[in-house]
Amino acid sequence: MMAELETSVGSLIRHTLIQTERLLVRWARNPITLLETLLIPCLLLVMLDIVVGGQIEKFTGGDALYGSVPMVALVGALSGAVASGVLLGRERDAGLLARFWVLPVHRASGLVSRILAEGCRIVLGTVAVVIVGFGLGFRFHQGPLAALVFGLVPVVFGLAFATIVTAVAVFTAKASLVEGITILTSLMMFFSTGFVPIVAFPTWIQPVVRNQPMSVAVDAMRGLSDQGPIARPLLLTLAWSGAAVLLFAVPAAIGFRRASRR
Repeated sequence: MMAELETSVGSLIRHTLIQTERLLVRWARNPITLLETLLIPCLLLVMLDIVVGGQIEKFTGGDALYGSVPMVALVGALSGAVASGVLLGRERDAGLLARFWVLPVHRASGLVSRILAEGCRIVLGTVAVVIVGFGLGFRFHQGPLAALVFGLVPVVFGLAFATIVTAVAVFTAKASLVEGITILTSLMMFFSTGFVPIVAFPTWIQPVVRNQPMSVAVDAMRGLSDQGPIARPLLLTLAWSGAAVLLFAVPAAIGFRRASRR
């Protein structure tokens, strides 16, 4: 009877909500996660607007915020996922995941709660970046529906990236490997259309920059907030995110289960 209760849909929902709350409280009390999710992205946005915003506006004739706000929102989603991955590795090493495994808890709630908590974290970080952007002059010109889709792009993009981080975190005992993913996110940021316009890059690298995951997500969010194409970059964002989930979701689930049974 107890086993049936542990595997019921009601138990999954209840246990997922409890563990989601636990993760959000843990992250809120962790200064690194708060810095990566809220403070650093907002400071980065202000810095970019002060240092390069005016130059980009002179170069293109358009407001640089419509590239930098989407880019910083995406960077916040990615960097927060790395911080969460480091904490996941610490929970595994401390035996916390194993202790949850022997409790009468729905087996899927641990991983589902992390997905839900990641989504909440990304939404909060995106809202914070947009609020700072509004203070600098950023506005939505395409209506409320486009603004809603704008906010969903970092969630989809960030959850796909979090799947990769989770797979790495549960399969390696070295936090440095998880933290090393920040090198990839930094390269994606600097070589994206959100950092500088595509024409500012050398001709030979423009196709790579234009079609890399962060650039297409930035272009989609730019179109949803100001002007520019929406369909193609949005479809490419979904394609990149879907490919990441397809490739890393199963390894992440297997690794999480293996780490929980140690």
